[in-house]
Amino acid sequence: MSKQYSIKTFGCKVNTYDSSLIQKELNGKKWIEQSIKSPHSEVHIVNTCAVTEEAVKEAQRWVRRYKRENPRSRIVVTGCAAQVETEKFSHLKEVDFIIANSHKSDLADLLTENDDKFKTEKTFKSSIFKKSGLGTQGTLESGHTRLFLKIQDGCDSFCTFCIIPFARGKSRSISPENLINSIQEHYQKGVSEVVLTGVHIGDYQLPDDNHKGLVELIRILLEKTEIPRIRLSSLEPIELSEELLDLCSSSPRICPHFHLSVQSAHSEVLQRMKRKYKTEDVENTLMDIHKKMPEAFVGMDVIAGFAGESQQQFEDTYALLKNCPWTKIHVFPYSPRRYTYAEKAYPSWPRSLIMKRASFLRRLSDDRLRQEQKKQVGKVKQVLPLKNSKGISRDYWTVKWLDSEKISHTMEESGSGSGNKEISVCIRAVEEKQGYLVGEPLSSFM
Repeated sequence: MSKQYSIKTFGCKVNTYDSSLIQKELNGKKWIEQSIKSPHSEVHIVNTCAVTEEAVKEAQRWVRRYKRENPRSRIVVTGCAAQVETEKFSHLKEVDFIIANSHKSDLADLLTENDDKFKTEKTFKSSIFKKSGLGTQGTLESGHTRLFLKIQDGCDSFCTFCIIPFARGKSRSISPENLINSIQEHYQKGVSEVVLTGVHIGDYQLPDDNHKGLVELIRILLEKTEIPRIRLSSLEPIELSEELLDLCSSSPRICPHFHLSVQSAHSEVLQRMKRKYKTEDVENTLMDIHKKMPEAFVGMDVIAGFAGESQQQFEDTYALLKNCPWTKIHVFPYSPRRYTYAEKAYPSWPRSLIMKRASFLRRLSDDRLRQEQKKQVGKVKQVLPLKNSKGISRDYWTVKWLDSEKISHTMEESGSGSGNKEISVCIRAVEEKQGYLVGEPLSSFM
């Protein structure tokens, strides 16, 4: 009889990608996936995140609650926290097995073929820095219109606040041939957008030439694939080079959307973080994007209250960002992470001060986002329908349909009944509380 399983994923899009590979492998072995709310799963897989201490605690709380509600289900913990915080899960009586990132790609085989081994062994883990393989199948977003494709994994930077290199291992890249095949396969099935993701995609290197990286990969994908929308995930400011920006601005297939891993805009703080860029790099990158792609959506990650960041340094970061063009800031209050250099070397500020700085940045972001939202009213955007009566524009605005019946009719007329083609949508209003734009198909005015 087929076994039944469920899976809960914490953390980033890379973890979501990894969960999709697990699902594909188990489904291929005739396992049946159940909802995480189903009481019938024989195995429940928890794919964990380790970026903060709170992320680990959240996964632990989930494990306890799930086992309490489903005492007959075996719980398998995998992911980044399973790799770097193994003991925290091995001490939980609710956890049956731990399969760390070093063995995550073997998870389906371990569950299917090693029942006898599980009787004597609970933890499967080895050095993540010996890991070399990567899967290439990709994961489809609900609605089956966007493909998240991991092009790279691991990181060689070892920033002082970050645990991820110890959870993911050294940087390694997937060959363009494998990526092309995956993109084309999904495009033939109706997928219209691919999101190139990874732990540090700026580290991408062609397997046969370590002097050619992300720019060359994108050129290859533009030449060898037909998918109409290619979107990049997070980059550091200096990784968005003039060459890459020129390529993005010249190709209508590359979505005008950038997410920058900025973290700070003060050189001294960046140096303590062990980042490879300075204040002027942050400013120049933001200004260059605005000059060459003024309609681009620009998001940023910024850490508030990093260890040792003075009040003046924070104010300098705030002032620079306030005077630069961008769209939204994702604010992360600094949280000391065990095992990192910053946690050992730099004293942390009181939590109240960290949260105060975070609130200033969030207000700055909220005000800017509202300003940028209002500028979108009256514009026509190419929108890819998603689920729940929403879509996503090329420039990354979430668009809610003004009239769901009209949009359904337009999708049918355009041959996009399954929601896998773009629709021209006129933005009519802003739904500020949810951060959505509200639009209706252009054909409804004709």
